[in-house]
Amino acid sequence: MGKKQHQKDKLYLTSTEWRTEFGGYKGQLQKSAEFRRLPFYCCSLSFQPFQDPLCTKDGVIFDIMNIVPFLKKYGVNPVNGEKMTAKDLIHLNFYKNKDDKFHCPVTFQVFNQNSSIVAIKTTGNVFSKNAVAKLNLKPNHLKDLLSDEPFSKADIINIQDPTDVEKCNFANFYHFKHNLKVTNEDKADSKSKIRSASTMTQSVLDELEKTYKAPVKEEASMAKADKFNAAHYSTGQVAASFTSTAMNPVTEHETALIDEDILRYERVKKKGYVKLDTNYGPLNIELYCDMVPKTCENFLKHCKNGYYKGSKFHRSIRNFVLQGGDPTGTGLGGESIWGGTFKDEFKPNLQHTGRGILSMANSGPNTNKSQFFITFRSAHHLDGKHSVFGRVVGGIGSLDAVELIETDKKDKPKEDIIIEDCTVFVDPYEEADEQLQKEREEDLQKAKEEKEKLEKERKRKVAAEGTPTVYKSGVGKYINSAGSDTSLKRPGGDEPSETEKES
Repeated sequence: MGKKQHQKDKLYLTSTEWRTEFGGYKGQLQKSAEFRRLPFYCCSLSFQPFQDPLCTKDGVIFDIMNIVPFLKKYGVNPVNGEKMTAKDLIHLNFYKNKDDKFHCPVTFQVFNQNSSIVAIKTTGNVFSKNAVAKLNLKPNHLKDLLSDEPFSKADIINIQDPTDVEKCNFANFYHFKHNLKVTNEDKADSKSKIRSASTMTQSVLDELEKTYKAPVKEEASMAKADKFNAAHYSTGQVAASFTSTAMNPVTEHETALIDEDILRYERVKKKGYVKLDTNYGPLNIELYCDMVPKTCENFLKHCKNGYYKGSKFHRSIRNFVLQGGDPTGTGLGGESIWGGTFKDEFKPNLQHTGRGILSMANSGPNTNKSQFFITFRSAHHLDGKHSVFGRVVGGIGSLDAVELIETDKKDKPKEDIIIEDCTVFVDPYEEADEQLQKEREEDLQKAKEEKEKLEKERKRKVAAEGTPTVYKSGVGKYINSAGSDTSLKRPGGDEPSETEKES
């Protein structure tokens, strides 16, 4: 029996019971109930996670998009109400790990509400207090751990101190108590900045507001490793992070992924066929997709999406080449289907031999875009400099007619040679994509069937092992009584003696 077991059996209430369990004065409990802690990664003005942080000399953090308009309007510190200008703020450099969490760039310690966080005033870099204490203060080496810039002890700003949580209590903030707010100009009406506008301008703005939609940014999806794109080597992130302090620590090996285009090009076994309809007649072209797949895909896709339609051959040199593929018609424009340039593809058996050879025009090594040329005769001095990817197999008469057109001093035809339309007869890349997709679906189906088969086998074994054998009905139906009699027999088959049975 313990002491004071009947403490609450009194016929009256004590002051403690009245204060804690009933409606009495709460004292410090009421104050603690009003405590509201603001996380270190939030702006002290908007109470939202910051994007571009600034801080005061006391370590109070604001977002630049919130504090600048507030200072312009009120000119005071939103936390304590003292006068403050934008010059009193210090730009901070927070660092994140691969999991998008704030951490110390030296010790890689992830910050939380119990971490001691400091910043260096001269550089704005944010570290854990433990790192600064051991690597700066203890050896008296007062230089920034990242930039090696010198600082003094007075330049160390406490961003978060777990022993001083009252600093993070936003219930005591000056702007929160006095309800000081600034209108967000980004969310305000965009027309409010226009002082005066004509009727025509106003109608254009109204029409734009109805029809215009801001482009949506699509997030790039991460490719997953499978039987086809998984390489036999890893990404090397574990070794790199082990030998370099500039990288985040990685402890798990990840399989490197083979580029999707490599898988597609391995399945391209046919040649492509395209017809260019010009105002001087058609040109039927055979493309060497099985030998130079990237160059041919660039040309085929441009033909299919209408990139060449309506463009002019801007350069023609008799007994040499006919050049086109530039939508601007100047010889300076054009781009590849990937948005930039791509590498040359040279094959020793593909040379500028004969009339009607189709090759890529460029401005140097690995600068292919969309421009191409067709030879009027052999040009072996271009071998190894320009990628041959096709030849004219029909419409040589059209090529003869184009060669006879007069040109000016800059080799520009005096009469326009226009690509009126493009027709793709055979596209081996579509077949390769379908084949790869089919192989992946078959592999997934096979893996699914194998998994179902293993699951059925597992369930069958569990059912066989988990069901006991019934030897008889009633109580003790699972006990093999016949087996218990045989247990009394000796190994040689002799019966035990009466004395042994009694014992």
